Amino acid sequence: MIMTRVPMQIQLTQSKKEKPDPATLVFGKTFTDHMLIVDYEEGKGWHSHRIVPYAPLTLDPAAIVFHYGQTVFEGMKAYKSEEGTIRMFRPEENMKRLNYSLDRLCMPRIDEENALYALNQLLQIDKDWIPTLDGTSLYIRPFVIATEAFLGVAPAKKYQFFMILSPVGSYYKEGIHPVKILVENEFVRATKGGTGSAKTAGNYASALKAQEVADQQGYSQVLWLDGVERKYVEEVGSMNIFFKINGEVVTPAINGSILEGITRKSILQLLRHWEVPVAERKISMDEIRNAYENGQLEEVFGTGTAAVISPVGELNWDGYKMIIGNGETGELSKKLYDTLTNIQTGKENDPFNWVYEIKKHIAQLA
Repeated sequence: MIMTRVPMQIQLTQSKKEKPDPATLVFGKTFTDHMLIVDYEEGKGWHSHRIVPYAPLTLDPAAIVFHYGQTVFEGMKAYKSEEGTIRMFRPEENMKRLNYSLDRLCMPRIDEENALYALNQLLQIDKDWIPTLDGTSLYIRPFVIATEAFLGVAPAKKYQFFMILSPVGSYYKEGIHPVKILVENEFVRATKGGTGSAKTAGNYASALKAQEVADQQGYSQVLWLDGVERKYVEEVGSMNIFFKINGEVVTPAINGSILEGITRKSILQLLRHWEVPVAERKISMDEIRNAYENGQLEEVFGTGTAAVISPVGELNWDGYKMIIGNGETGELSKKLYDTLTNIQTGKENDPFNWVYEIKKHIAQLA
């Protein structure tokens, strides 16, 4: 890819933060020294690309993002190989999905190559924040918000695009160990035609009530069912979901209300590469329960940027508890996790050309 070299103003911090102990990292609590900001104004487009010290934002109280929810985001990760090379996993796919979400929220598209170039610059500046302990990484959060001060229900004319960085450990405190998931019967996350396939903040805000109930019952996440018949599996709060039934791996088909996960896409490609039978289709909770009772529900696991692979040890559907694989990590889940994380960190060959390496020569920091 030939990157567009956008004019970039760089202001380095005069007061660097103390870096945390990689062994005690939790997800999303610590942030690096710098961040990217880009402005947008109707008629002028995206302009004033700059990397500045990480700091609070100042916004007008009437900014449209606060009142009408025009905001989208992405989630990515950077890693360091044993040779010290900075690596990202399919970042061009995240930029494409960010533009899809922006379109859905009537927000201006970004230039994907410009965004990747800016991210290269930011990662070079804060490269010392990338942890190298097993299971750790540098989480990348690009997001766009509507900043125009206007109390009217209409797309904004002013926006800002940000990227912030956070060194992280495992998304779940359980790590690669199986999590417990509560199947949601009362609340609905999204329906076809809504914003479920976009990565926008409102989707996650509407999920908080169900997650609160799950937390109170000792469950890590919620498994959402379809919003019409309340019988077909859709996705987990922070992951896509897979079921290994009688040797075949089944995952819900993309239907307009499910986020098209980049890890999901990669897992499907990896499974087909291994010649594991795979199906993308509708799957009901009745089918899952029948498979469980017949001894054919062999493994359940979630996939996502944050958790990578998260094996599921228990599903609770309206009080009926299904203990999968004796509550232990399944063989396929472990193999997928090891393979994907080894590809991401450079410990294993990348036959799919998924890994994107930061090139030092394009990061002009002068």
